Amino acid sequence: MAKIYVNKAFTNKVYVFKDRYEAGEILAEMMKDRYEGAPQTVVFAIPAGGVPVGLVLAQRLKLPFDLIIVRKIHFPDNPEAGFGAISFDGEVLLNEELVAYAGLTPEVISRQLALEKKDLAERELLFRRGKPFPDLAGQTVILVDDGLASGYTMMAAVKSARRRKAGKIVVAVPTASQRALEKLSPLVEEIYCANLRSGAFFAVADAYQNWYDLG
Repeated sequence: MAKIYVNKAFTNKVYVFKDRYEAGEILAEMMKDRYEGAPQTVVFAIPAGGVPVGLVLAQRLKLPFDLIIVRKIHFPDNPEAGFGAISFDGEVLLNEELVAYAGLTPEVISRQLALEKKDLAERELLFRRGKPFPDLAGQTVILVDDGLASGYTMMAAVKSARRRKAGKIVVAVPTASQRALEKLSPLVEEIYCANLRSGAFFAVADAYQNWYDLG
């Protein structure tokens, strides 16, 4: 189980960050004693929302910065909601409970996976521009997003890093639901979350005073 670090002053509060850049600064402050200038450690952000957070974090901690491309598997009739996630190298995680509740057939799932794979290939070209993915063997990998609602997108990134033999995996996010951290905790070594929130309803955007979609 992961060691979880939170900022108790922000717990169960909303609109605690001005924007994603400030959120990255706050995460860096939480992590600097352990990770500033740490050897064999790299920060990976999940585009698009995780990029400004991860970039600030990497700069403040004086660590290399890179991207890991992961996407929700979206419902066919709702581009905002997802029933799982897929990574650039084919790691697929389905929210089986949600799949069953929504009555999604294997054909629908297969069709949505094909669409997301196409989108992932386009994003890989856009964001990484053909740059080969680095060797993670024995490295400490810090995975960053702007927030975790269900946690499935981050879990796909974790599976990808684990398959590439990362030595240690750390999740760093400004905000997350209690449910998401409970799912992630068995899969990683450490989690840093400035704004942890419990309750039935959770939206990443509610942690930010200035929220905007980055695509």
